[in-house]
Amino acid sequence: MLEQFEKVGKDALEELKSVKDSASLEQFRIKYLGRKGLILQMLTQIGKVVAEQRPSAGQLANKIKNEVSTAFEQLKEKITHAERDQKKQFIDVTLPGIIPRIGKRHIIMQTINELLEIFARMGFSVAYGPEVEDEWHNFVALNIPPEHPARDPLDNFYIDGNTLLRSQTSTIQIRVMERQKPPIRLVAPGRVYRPDTVDATHMFMFHQLEALVVDEGITMVDMKTTIDQFIKAFLGKDAKWRFRPSFFPFTEPSAEVDLLLADKTGKEGWVEMGGCGMVDPNVFDAVGIDSEKYTGWAFGFGIERLAMRKFGITDIRLFYENDIRFLNQF
Repeated sequence: MLEQFEKVGKDALEELKSVKDSASLEQFRIKYLGRKGLILQMLTQIGKVVAEQRPSAGQLANKIKNEVSTAFEQLKEKITHAERDQKKQFIDVTLPGIIPRIGKRHIIMQTINELLEIFARMGFSVAYGPEVEDEWHNFVALNIPPEHPARDPLDNFYIDGNTLLRSQTSTIQIRVMERQKPPIRLVAPGRVYRPDTVDATHMFMFHQLEALVVDEGITMVDMKTTIDQFIKAFLGKDAKWRFRPSFFPFTEPSAEVDLLLADKTGKEGWVEMGGCGMVDPNVFDAVGIDSEKYTGWAFGFGIERLAMRKFGITDIRLFYENDIRFLNQF
């Protein structure tokens, strides 16, 4: 009987050397280590051994079982790692390619690019300017006097007594007119900063699109026609907008442009997009342009509000919460 035990162990270890894959390994396990395998049958034979040999038979059977089991587990781990590495290295060129997950432009940048494309088709060039400005470009040259409430430190992000984060992209108009004489036809996108109370339609940092046209014989009709063409091109022919009389120190006459927007409940209401008007002669005088010879118009629109109208977004804060579920929709 002991010789049979030894033969089972020897055959098992020898057969294990020829096992090369998981399928063969499983067949080996069933044959030797399964519930009906040869190892378990060997253990059940111990009771048939004569009494004086049973301790030796038990020790031998357990030794063989441990050796075979240990060798099996070692080979199993080796084969598992080898097959896993093989799967990693194998490339089936007949399968469809895996599209890599890549980033995309933020909805604000998508909107800015679309706006610039629309105005490019209308013959406008693009200008940029610094976000940290001095009072001359942000207020003085725009005909905003020291006592004007727009210059209140509580309504601006001042860095020092003469420097602040720009509160409007109109500062780019001034910088362009300082170095370029008419005709001028430009749009200027950029971030602006105002300490507004944050709600569904207001943020302390937002984006504006500024436009400026200066030439001989420019009238309010030119401005209204351009705005109408722009809104219809961006929002569609069914977009509803209106002029509302207003006042700005740097334009005269001035108007607000409102768009009809729907809130979360679907109820529609007029929402301010920005201001516009004919450039005040004092602004031309500040930058050295002959106000007797040239006229011009300008507007500044909130880019977030334009995007909200186009995509049906009811809360401006969604643009900046970085919720991937929101951003992936655009």
